[in-house]
Amino acid sequence: MKAENPSTAAGEVRPLSDGARPDLSNATVREDLAGQGRCALVHLPTGRTCLLPLRHHGACEFHRPQEADDVAAGG
Repeated sequence: MKAENPSTAAGEVRPLSDGARPDLSNATVREDLAGQGRCALVHLPTGRTCLLPLRHHGACEFHRPQEADDVAAGG
């Protein structure tokens, strides 16, 4: 499941008025990576995190926790 903002009938994504992501209250999304515009969905059984851009097409690509930590740190 990928985080999405409300969409119009034409399929365009409408930004939320405050610019916040509604999925940040979900324990399966890393806030530090989501703030960088990443999907940031965490696969809870493995701890792997999707580092693709928000609302990417196709399936998530999960990376090891160390890789996600490196990206979150800006490295």
